[in-house]
Amino acid sequence: MTESCTLTEPTIEDVLLARSAIENYVTHTPLRHYPVLSELLDADVWVKHENFQLLGAFKVRGGINLVSQMSQSERDQGFVTASSGNHGQSIAYAAKTFGAACTVVLPEGANTAKAAAIASLRAKVIFHGDVFERSREHAEQIANNTGMRFVHAANEPALIAGVATYTVEVHEDLKDIDVLVVPIGAGSGASGACIVTDALSSSTHVVGVQAAKAPAAFHAWNSGDFGIYPMSTIAEGLATEGAYTLPIGILRNRLKEFVLVEDSEISSAIKQYVHATRTLVEHAGAASLAGAIKIKDQLRGKRVVLIASGGNITTDQLKIVLD
Repeated sequence: MTESCTLTEPTIEDVLLARSAIENYVTHTPLRHYPVLSELLDADVWVKHENFQLLGAFKVRGGINLVSQMSQSERDQGFVTASSGNHGQSIAYAAKTFGAACTVVLPEGANTAKAAAIASLRAKVIFHGDVFERSREHAEQIANNTGMRFVHAANEPALIAGVATYTVEVHEDLKDIDVLVVPIGAGSGASGACIVTDALSSSTHVVGVQAAKAPAAFHAWNSGDFGIYPMSTIAEGLATEGAYTLPIGILRNRLKEFVLVEDSEISSAIKQYVHATRTLVEHAGAASLAGAIKIKDQLRGKRVVLIASGGNITTDQLKIVLD
């Protein structure tokens, strides 16, 4: 899908302002060192545990930042968005926090735990379409019909500035990082990581990881091709058919390397996280470890930070992985 709108890239100043705006609503998540992962990769490996974040994922940072910037009249109109799950939780939580109505459109067959969490935040949940793109189109139609503020999952500078705050925490908590490995779905987290890393630790090499069965962002980054690509990954947080201009524009200018991993490699990484960290990481969040394993020869002897971006895995998904 080609996005024609012109959007302003957030700056490091925007990210630092976002940090002040959200600090009372989110958690400064831990950054932990793991000898088992260090041995696995023959490197000095640390994990940024956004799977410990409020709502179980990094996205909440972006939702709070965006809604906190809206005027009361804008909040009174309400918000509508489309999501595979974690972004929807973020907007629903932010809307509830600031007293606004919210509707979230999810693909049919969406992660049941995420859908239940969104409903518990008093948002209206609508299931529409077999993939995220159909959900997004329906959410835009709702916005056009009702006057609600449509919140795009990626082409929102305030969302990117908000989620970028986890990378500020990484660089404050640990110095001399050689490589930062970040999952890429729609690209907000990875583009935010690039903005912050360029400003605070320009020697750090940012690597993005996407599912090979959802490669739209990779192709857009690699060639500028914003086409629609077949998507069949089990990692719903990475499951986009198309790419989006704002995050991809940032990534094309700043991201050093982009790695594609198979679903089987992501599932294996979830098991590695259970073994090495005794924590649960969902498929999208485990992509960073899967990517690091794939390029381990490049990481040998380096200080590496892996972003575990979320932990919202269902029991049924976990059973499949462990089997």
